[in-house]
Amino acid sequence: MNVINKTIDLGNGKEISVETGKLAKQADGSVVVKCGGTMILSTVVSNPEAKDGVDFLPLTVDYREKFSAGGKIPGGYLKREARPSDDEILVMRLVDRALRPLFPDDYHADTQLMMQLISFDGVNMPDSLAGFAASAAIAVSDIPFNGPMSEVRVGRVDGNWIVNPTYEEFAQSDVDCMIAGTAENIVMLEGEMHEISEADMVEIIKVAHDAIKKQCQFQEELAAEVPTAAVKREYSHETHDEAIKEKIHTATFDKCKEVARQGLADKNKRAELFREIYQEYVDGLDEETLEAEAPFIQTYFNKTKKEAVRQVMLNERIRLDGRKMDEIRPIWSEIDYIPSAHGSAVFTRGETQSLTTLTLGGKLDEQMIDNMAEKRYEKFLLHYNFPPFSTGEARPIRGVSRREIGHGNLALRALKNMLPEDNAYTIRLVSDILESNGSSSMATVCAGTLALMDGGIQMKKPVSGIAMGLITDADGKYCVLSDILGDEDHIGDMDFKVTGTADGITACQMDIKVDGLSFEVLTEALEQARAGRLHILNEILKTIDTPRTELKPNAPRIEALIVPNEAIGAIIGPGGKIIQEMQKDTNTTITIEENDKGEGEVQILANNGEDMNAALTKIKLIAFPPTVEVGAEYEGKVKSIQAYGCFVEILPGTDGLIHISELEHRRVEKVEEVVKEGDMVKFKVIGQDPKTKKFKLSRKVLLPKPEKKEAEKKEAEK
Repeated sequence: MNVINKTIDLGNGKEISVETGKLAKQADGSVVVKCGGTMILSTVVSNPEAKDGVDFLPLTVDYREKFSAGGKIPGGYLKREARPSDDEILVMRLVDRALRPLFPDDYHADTQLMMQLISFDGVNMPDSLAGFAASAAIAVSDIPFNGPMSEVRVGRVDGNWIVNPTYEEFAQSDVDCMIAGTAENIVMLEGEMHEISEADMVEIIKVAHDAIKKQCQFQEELAAEVPTAAVKREYSHETHDEAIKEKIHTATFDKCKEVARQGLADKNKRAELFREIYQEYVDGLDEETLEAEAPFIQTYFNKTKKEAVRQVMLNERIRLDGRKMDEIRPIWSEIDYIPSAHGSAVFTRGETQSLTTLTLGGKLDEQMIDNMAEKRYEKFLLHYNFPPFSTGEARPIRGVSRREIGHGNLALRALKNMLPEDNAYTIRLVSDILESNGSSSMATVCAGTLALMDGGIQMKKPVSGIAMGLITDADGKYCVLSDILGDEDHIGDMDFKVTGTADGITACQMDIKVDGLSFEVLTEALEQARAGRLHILNEILKTIDTPRTELKPNAPRIEALIVPNEAIGAIIGPGGKIIQEMQKDTNTTITIEENDKGEGEVQILANNGEDMNAALTKIKLIAFPPTVEVGAEYEGKVKSIQAYGCFVEILPGTDGLIHISELEHRRVEKVEEVVKEGDMVKFKVIGQDPKTKKFKLSRKVLLPKPEKKEAEKKEAEK
């Protein structure tokens, strides 16, 4: 074996070592990346040839966490790792978005990159290393790649920036930002923040890029020691004809520019006009020429259309739908659209529309996340759905897509830090995209804010979001676009989503498709995004400017209280008997768990105030029991029937006996003639045995005495 092992010092007391040549040697590239006791095995394989008719890069990025890496056995019936978790899918997306733009445009061979977490020390965060491991595997292979690249996490603790923080440092950070790039450029960014400024955002990128440059240089030095990486494979995945390309460009370029100049807001009308130009060219060809040019027409026409639209934007400052560069599309919104939901909103911006619903639940509705690193419970859920009809398509639906998971996660991160600290509810937002023409994830953020406020959730501050675009040319000319269309995203050089309150940024996501984006352009884009974000925020606040003071009538009510540790067992009862009985009697859902202080945290979920008060009373009587007083009157449930009387609950956990002679003034032959098990009876405590401390109860002393017959009265008088 020709094993190579190199180490890079990150400069903050941490080291990353990379080993190649020992494991998975049949892959085109294979490395083991190690930081502390956290290790990732990353492999890449690319087929020798592309499949016929494939004109894109079929790249698959896969990341899996082995439970054995953390010394755990998977849960579930099968006890093995199954489909990837949402957290794993989010890591896959981060790496995919960073890698994909760096492969040659004309490389179309099936390529599969797999990362496996094989060791986890509980200290170093594996997703901070995933992008570095993926690029290193490609670097030591012969696969063509315009890298290397790396990916780092940036946090901030006590005002100091930290690259790749540990879990302990991360817990104290007010920033969580993942940034990927090459030695020359940033290509991807995603993160959440606690209302930071635009200047801080730029500083985060600078800090990250300094670290990325060192890691890219390290990968080049590593690859230089691997003989198979010295010469990249030759390939020919595209056939071109420059004469046909020039012919199509000459015939259609000016016509495409004319359509772009019209500034049509209707995307279907624009698409129809471009199709007419395409069809006019095809119809003008004779049969022999059409056969010769057929493989090239669509590709070259699309490139011509893209160039024409970009030139009109750059040189004439006209956008596809006629807006100014910083102009936001028309916005309308509505709340309380769905009466059965606990909160709802419709947000429409241009041809993008989100219908978002709010559902409130209790402790039992929290989502359990049981992965290799930890077991935790999430009480804020946001699910994003992108049905095919939203873009006028008919296509199969095969479960939740990675894109839907990613967009939902971005919206969740935008909103979660603005939820109230004392929120007792499990909150679920569902965004159904009903129309889509650019930035449906940002529509989800806006609709989510409206639905939360409509449902009476006391948000700290409302949040809005905007998607920014960029068009550049080789001469350095550029234009920054606010609130981009779907077509502008497709032909543009940047997709930069920014969310925030009036006071700062709460989340962002950026994908850059062009080399050489300067910090000056980035700063301009951020400032333009801030203006657009505030405009959108002002528009949605016209619908509702503060959260409702009350929950919807159909929303469940939750009360929480702290009880002493010794009361936990008494509330639960043997085998859960007491708590189950209380839930049945009061029509509520009651949960109790011990907190880190050793106290019991009780949560009660009820549909009305009467049930809530009944449950609270029962729990308080157990947790803070009053003293049973002789001579006092009570009402309690009959717990059991005996031949000599019945035992009745005076207070939770305290019973007493009503002797058969104390049931009624008349002689009672059988206890069941008067009461049955489960009945509620009123009684008076008439005594307590000094030895056994058992209480004696009477029902008859609370009953009116029966009138004596006249004859009995006279007999008594004698």
